[in-house]
Amino acid sequence: MSLLRLRAALSGPARLGGGGVPWSVLRNYSSASTKEKARRNAVCERAELLEVLKARVKQLQASSIPEVTVNKSELTLLGNDKLQDPLQEEGAPSPLEEPAAPWGRGQSLSRPSSWAEKLKKEMHVRQLKVERKLSLAASQTALEEEVKAKPKSKEKVKAKKSLKSPKAKVITAWSQAQGGSHSTCTHGKLRVTVGKEGVKAQRPPRAQKDSSHQKVLQQSIQSTLECFLFLQQPEEAERFLLSYHSSPAKRRLLSVSAYNTVMHSWARKGCLQRISRLLCMMESVGLQRSLDSYAAVLECLGRSQSSTQAVWRCLQQLKNDGFHVDDLFQKCLFEEDEKEMVLRAIRIVQPNYQLPPPPSPQTCKSSLLQDFYSKERMVSYPKLDFSVQELQECFQQQLEMELDNTVTIESVESTKPLTPQAMRARSVLSTLRSRWHGALLQALHKSKRSMAKLRNTSGYSTLYPYLCLLPDEEYVGIMMQIVNSLSPQGESLAVLARELGSKVYNRYITQRKLRSRQLEKVRAVYEGYIHLLAKDSQPEEYLPREYWEKLVAEAGFGPALNLKDCSWPYMLLMRLGMHMLELLVEALRVPRNILNPRLEPRLIPVLYHIYSFHSSWQVGLIKPHPIFSQLVSDAGETLLTFNSSAIPMLCPPVPWTSPHFGAYILSDTKLMRFVEGVVQHQQLLEQCPQVQLHPVLDALNQLGNCAWKINRPVLDIIISIFNDKGNEKLDIPPPVSEVPRPSAPPGSSSSWSKAHKQELLLYKKKAAEVHSMRMDALYKLSIANHVRDKVFWFPHNMDFRGRTYPCPPYFNHLGNDVTRAILLFAEGRPLGPKGLDWLKIHLVNLTGLKKKNSLQERLEYANEIMEEILDSADRPLTGRRWWMKTDEPWQALACCMEIAKASRSPDPAAYISHFPVHQDGSCNGLQHYAALGRDLIGAMSVNLMPCSVPQDVYSAVAQQVEEFRKKDAEQGVKIAQVLQGFVSRKVVKQTVMTVVYGVTRYGGRLQMEKRLKEIDEFPEEYLWEASHYLVKQVFNGIKEMFSATRDIQHWLTESAKLIAQSGQTVEWVTPLGLPIVQPYYRSRSTVLNCNMQHLSVKSFNSNQKPDTVKQKNAFPPNFIHSLDSTHMMLTALYCLRQGLTFVSVHDCYWTHALTVDIMNQICRQQFVALHSEKILQDLSQFMLEKYCSPGRETRAQWQKKLMEQLSNVPKTGDFNLKEVMDSTYFFS
Repeated sequence: MSLLRLRAALSGPARLGGGGVPWSVLRNYSSASTKEKARRNAVCERAELLEVLKARVKQLQASSIPEVTVNKSELTLLGNDKLQDPLQEEGAPSPLEEPAAPWGRGQSLSRPSSWAEKLKKEMHVRQLKVERKLSLAASQTALEEEVKAKPKSKEKVKAKKSLKSPKAKVITAWSQAQGGSHSTCTHGKLRVTVGKEGVKAQRPPRAQKDSSHQKVLQQSIQSTLECFLFLQQPEEAERFLLSYHSSPAKRRLLSVSAYNTVMHSWARKGCLQRISRLLCMMESVGLQRSLDSYAAVLECLGRSQSSTQAVWRCLQQLKNDGFHVDDLFQKCLFEEDEKEMVLRAIRIVQPNYQLPPPPSPQTCKSSLLQDFYSKERMVSYPKLDFSVQELQECFQQQLEMELDNTVTIESVESTKPLTPQAMRARSVLSTLRSRWHGALLQALHKSKRSMAKLRNTSGYSTLYPYLCLLPDEEYVGIMMQIVNSLSPQGESLAVLARELGSKVYNRYITQRKLRSRQLEKVRAVYEGYIHLLAKDSQPEEYLPREYWEKLVAEAGFGPALNLKDCSWPYMLLMRLGMHMLELLVEALRVPRNILNPRLEPRLIPVLYHIYSFHSSWQVGLIKPHPIFSQLVSDAGETLLTFNSSAIPMLCPPVPWTSPHFGAYILSDTKLMRFVEGVVQHQQLLEQCPQVQLHPVLDALNQLGNCAWKINRPVLDIIISIFNDKGNEKLDIPPPVSEVPRPSAPPGSSSSWSKAHKQELLLYKKKAAEVHSMRMDALYKLSIANHVRDKVFWFPHNMDFRGRTYPCPPYFNHLGNDVTRAILLFAEGRPLGPKGLDWLKIHLVNLTGLKKKNSLQERLEYANEIMEEILDSADRPLTGRRWWMKTDEPWQALACCMEIAKASRSPDPAAYISHFPVHQDGSCNGLQHYAALGRDLIGAMSVNLMPCSVPQDVYSAVAQQVEEFRKKDAEQGVKIAQVLQGFVSRKVVKQTVMTVVYGVTRYGGRLQMEKRLKEIDEFPEEYLWEASHYLVKQVFNGIKEMFSATRDIQHWLTESAKLIAQSGQTVEWVTPLGLPIVQPYYRSRSTVLNCNMQHLSVKSFNSNQKPDTVKQKNAFPPNFIHSLDSTHMMLTALYCLRQGLTFVSVHDCYWTHALTVDIMNQICRQQFVALHSEKILQDLSQFMLEKYCSPGRETRAQWQKKLMEQLSNVPKTGDFNLKEVMDSTYFFS
């Protein structure tokens, strides 16, 4: 009751000397505790102070003083998701009226008058009095109550919201008194700030640690303004901008881009006065006009057919600010008809003005690619086996798929005969989904109405414009997709929120591209681009990137193909997703008795918000009610819905021409993959000269232009096994129903034994794992079946180290054995004289049986087992099934079928083969280390030197460890004696393989323990001691065999450690020019306050301290990964010059059987060329320049230490790199 009275008092007319209940009575009338009283006293005192100040302001205002501005942040605090709207207050000018004009160039800011100083003094004295009273009240409470600020802040918000600021009336009076015209900018605003927040607003900006937070806020403001621009609501955009501009505290968040966006929205309406006003506002806060500002002004002048004098003045000011007219067309990104309007305005003054010619193409100067980019050695780009007409049809199919945003396909799960139960379940689900659709639509409307009401009264809801970008039906469709794809085990709240937010963002980008007419231009350019690829067009000596850029330059007019950066902050995506999730949980209901009529007929939620523990973290989950899961299971529906970007492309990808443009026609794709919220990689790419990225872009285009098709016979066999309960040995997961369920003991669950509860827990864990694997296989096989009769492409992008990946996430050639087995090159080539032999050697490689044998011995073995090969090809499921016993059974089966067809053809050399043959690097990471250090023994161990048979580094290390063990056993070391007979290649392989990628002794010990556990005969009580001993000996063995490798690894680790300790992240540039930064920071968690749950979201920014341990441990493996990606890209580019089909799975290279020998030669040439560069010396030089400031005379101690470390480049050995050219087993 007392709380209601207090709330009524706060909202009532509590004026000094006025009517109503006095504050003293309110303070005395309370049944609350002492702590509660103290808290309320504080609130009342604060509110009373503000009332006094308000009265004083009115008193002063009544005199002949021009203006008193009370800082609004003192009177109204912002809520979590509200942005105050100064234009909605009583007496404020509407967006269509002119505001107070800022001061002119000839005027100066007058000094504060005596009344202002007096007011400040009064404010200060009263503030001190209130603070003294507050401290006395607080001293009566317990210590924990002193630090609790949240309840106070909420009450303060209520108290302050009840007060009305006179600011708007004063501004109106001031503007009338000044009577300035639109073209005159007058400064003269005297701001008198009130209260603590006013003091804070006057403080200088915080240190660097706040700059990243400010960038996020600026990005949020910019994305909101872009939404208003898209919605064609310039009034709302300006109102939103003014809500920041009118507050000194928030004004610093506004960048030039924010003002420019609002100017562009008015330019589309041709409202020059509004733009003039915005320019004055920019000038009043000290912001310089940018090139984009002038573009907006000229666009407006072009639309309104303004006078010559107005255009001339604008162009003259542009020149005075250091810009050139040509810069507008070379540096600005235009949408819709903006470019034409700017040109029209310019031609009012300069009728003969012509667009500047496009910049002449630059050529990459890398020494590794001089031959590749040499014009004298240019050859025609390889043609696809498609006509121009066929490629145009492919483009249209892909475009339609992307315009739909989603693709619904048939599942490969067997369609069982529809039982009455399944028919009923489908009918019930259909009815429920129809109701849910209506309920969600209604909930969304209600939510938007409440947000709109808030916007019209006290301020903005940050989410409102984002819920207006698409038709309401589309938001509901997105939410229903999430419901239909939710697994019975549930999904993480954060994952679902991110997915929902991302889906809305992707559709917004698609709509924006359509609105900006970008699609029209892409279509026109693509129609020209396919002439480079089509078999019935003239050959062209261009790379795809070069040809696309040429066509874009020739197109001239129209929108830019790169949209202005309009990415949404990660926190905004999460907040939007959480709001949609809350609507889902609140709106969806199902009758409790829908499966059991005997139950009470009441509505219950379909989705539940629950908590689970992952390790020590509490994680929120959204879980469907078992009734819904049962209905979905009974219905056995056979349709799957995917985002269009999850399906392989049906036409050749758009070539990458910049970090912002490439891959899909409409779907937004990043050149570089990175963790959500990390922006450093994108910033590095944008700062990098475009010509420096050309090799990387061209390599990605080469990989993406490889056309694929489905191996239908193999796919059909896999689907038949998948639908027949699966086969775990063949990597085809069974359905969840095949997981053995423990029998339930009698009695209630509370009476079950601990052992049975544990057994049930293990069953649930196994069922969840099997469901996950089953769904993954279902997605892959269903997508493959969907494109079984089509040719398709995989666009590529890369991670921050330069390693390349196909963009479609489920089905691609980086997948497991099953996925790789059903992929064939769409282009066929004759086997040639040695092609059949390579197919046979490839088959033996897939079996894993003859790794230590020479290629000739492997070929002889394949000829010996031809009967088994042919039997496997002819009767894969009914014969002797030899293929099932191999390491990669499905790829082996596909190869058996190819060998059978080729060997039975009249002329095997002329047989057209589409089959990819693989060549694998031999422990590729160690190969790069051995080459870097010219390590003779290491080079021999990893096949950099010619040998008659392949060297096996794992066996060599195992042999070395066995020698150490024997010596220790002879000296009586107990654990060495226990390990007799247990040191094998298999035990040490994983640790040897991962040492090069930075595995620690702790991680290595866990690997060893796992391997020893797999040996039944090994005594369990010695596991810890034995694994500890073995990892020590493996590290010693590697150190002895790869001495230079360990030195380089240590140098890289120590350098990274010192860099990270200095507070900086490790950066380097690959030999191909790709800039790299390690994204490991001590991430801070930002709490996202939502109704359903407070989400802790990790935030990453460049001003956070680097994670020293991760920076240090990750640098060696990341650096080696950047080298192996460089080697792969070089190989891809030079294979292109030779006309080869080439794709890769990191260090495994694929091509036709005909061209394996050519690819092997190119692969070796490029490895030698790469390591002939001074890689470590260049790295040292780059880091010295970046981190040690060579020009400075005085250096900090850490810089001297780092300089010494970086300058001490490890010495190299005597290995001759050119021997790699003759090494058969380098890649084999």
